[in-house]
Amino acid sequence: MSIRRYSDLIKITTFEARYEYLKLDGQIGEDTFGFDRYLNQVFYHSKEWRSVRDYVIARDNGCDLGMSGKEIFDKMLIHHMNPITKEDVLKRRSYILDPEFLITTSKRTHDAIHYGDKNLLLSMDVVTRSRHDTCPWKH
Repeated sequence: MSIRRYSDLIKITTFEARYEYLKLDGQIGEDTFGFDRYLNQVFYHSKEWRSVRDYVIARDNGCDLGMSGKEIFDKMLIHHMNPITKEDVLKRRSYILDPEFLITTSKRTHDAIHYGDKNLLLSMDVVTRSRHDTCPWKH
């Protein structure tokens, strides 16, 4: 597997192609840290992570995969473009905090990348509204 980089990602002009560049084809329910999950939680609450997270969101203008016009109006996640391991966190390897290997994503896009399921990108849960649909006694 080649190393994914932000400097390469931003040269890709479509959202779908950026997704293809990043997708991991993982398995649903597969844990990155297993029983040592607490380690990544400690890492993601660290001062260093919060600082780089804020930088990446600002750099990407709060847009999904850094694509203009794909603003995220919900929770933003910062995705490690190259999966990190327990050892990476324990040894505090510098690349886990390097913006060159990070990108802003929505939860839906993040899941699609990890599970390799493009359908997650397409299912936007669009609700068709109708008159009085929130007021059942007026039907």
